[in-house]
Amino acid sequence: MKKIAVILSGSGVFDGSEIHEAVLALFAIEQQGACWHCFAPNIDQHQVINHLNGEVSHEIRNVLVESARIARGNISDVATLNINDYDALLVPGGFGVANNLSDFARHGSACQLNEDVKQACQAFAHANKPAAYLCIAPTLIPQIYGPGAKATIGNDPDTASAFNAMGGEHIQCPVDDFVLDQKRRLLTTPAYMLATNISEAATGINKLVQELIKLA
Repeated sequence: MKKIAVILSGSGVFDGSEIHEAVLALFAIEQQGACWHCFAPNIDQHQVINHLNGEVSHEIRNVLVESARIARGNISDVATLNINDYDALLVPGGFGVANNLSDFARHGSACQLNEDVKQACQAFAHANKPAAYLCIAPTLIPQIYGPGAKATIGNDPDTASAFNAMGGEHIQCPVDDFVLDQKRRLLTTPAYMLATNISEAATGINKLVQELIKLA
């Protein structure tokens, strides 16, 4: 059975992992006859958002603890991720990618990645194991794969421009499809960068996961 490592960034679209994307991806992995284990950095969130009113809360929350809500406890510190135990990687989107796994939300193309997350993702890249990034998560790709990596974040011009400025090659893609960088065994899909509901997000995610498991 293929084993997929999934890196989460918290719990909630505005300050963590996009929950619908994460759950759809985990479900799709199981539907393809594979299994998953989640990981997240053991750090404080950059900020906490009240998802009822969109306002910033003054709470302090831990990314690993919050991510465990989605994983139902089937989760470990990303610093312990051993790629020899896994066949592929998947990273859902959500603003936690841009605020917790990196500081892209604050610094754009000059962003830095969390070091443990960067090392884990680069380990899959260096081992030529397939990896998938959803929604805003492809903003991590240029610092993981280097110049020329092909990916999509949908069609948002500012995010695409920042992706290209970091050395990536952005490709516009509809919500129900995915982009495959064959050379790097790298898959991306827009998900909620374009999706207006769960069903739309599922169309591209399901296709992407099916291809990810094939490559694995």
